[in-house]
Amino acid sequence: MDVTHATAEALGIGDLAAVTGVPVRTIRFYCDEGLLEPARSAGGHRRFGPAAVERLRLVRRLRGLGLGLPAIASVLRGERSVGDAAAAERAAMDVELAALAWRRAALRAVEEAGPAERAARLELLAAVEDGPAARDVLAGFWRRLVLAPVSPEIEFSFVDMSVPPPPEVPTPGQVLAYAEMVALVGDRSLLRRMLARGRANAAEVRDERTLLSGMSAAVRLALPKVAAGEEPRPGPELDVYVDAHAFARGERDTPEFRRALFAGTSVDADPRMRRYWTLYGAVTGERVNGGGAHIWLVDSLARAVA
Repeated sequence: MDVTHATAEALGIGDLAAVTGVPVRTIRFYCDEGLLEPARSAGGHRRFGPAAVERLRLVRRLRGLGLGLPAIASVLRGERSVGDAAAAERAAMDVELAALAWRRAALRAVEEAGPAERAARLELLAAVEDGPAARDVLAGFWRRLVLAPVSPEIEFSFVDMSVPPPPEVPTPGQVLAYAEMVALVGDRSLLRRMLARGRANAAEVRDERTLLSGMSAAVRLALPKVAAGEEPRPGPELDVYVDAHAFARGERDTPEFRRALFAGTSVDADPRMRRYWTLYGAVTGERVNGGGAHIWLVDSLARAVA
């Protein structure tokens, strides 16, 4: 068929199919879905104007890229551009690929396990659907520990630094580490201990912002010590840590205050929290992290009051 001649006047559905290579049945489906809006002849037959050819070709190309009919309809209505629709489809695919990568790593973790540990791995991994869901569980745990009134920015920063992002292409070891972190925060006795400490802090601390700022400074000072493998011990890093707690409570750094502070912070050195921050490093690949440095400071305080 002469395409130029065919597109110069209204086309029947068979002509449109011949010009575009789209089957008649598919064209009828697109009409029913509102992607094509034909006129009707006196006999009730569908008739398509010249613009229908390019419109149908665009539909076919977008379908070839995997876009769904709602996305294509929004492009045809002018609600968003082809680029925006492609970007949205790519973002959705990224989510699917991340879920597949997580599942693949989990399957490998079970496959590579010996008979003695396979059942335990299955149980651990079964509780973790995917990376984003696991991160939500961890974030929920840390968010519950924010009991003092703070700004949304401070709360976000606290939660964000306590929860590692799921790796885009995780290894079996990273998936196992993340799953174990989820299991740890699901320990209700640990949550009760952390909440009790949080309630005590909320009652005692007068300036939460200053406390968090001082603790961050102490952690930054401690990080090089942890990286160098130095044993916890009293020093300027601990002094900054204690000063931050004392100032935020309207107290002074005295031996009595240090003993009371250690009693309240010892939960941070709970074996489960130590394990949490070790697993954090396994997920992120960081040899040292803020949580580990905080525990180093708590251990330093323990030596100071011993």
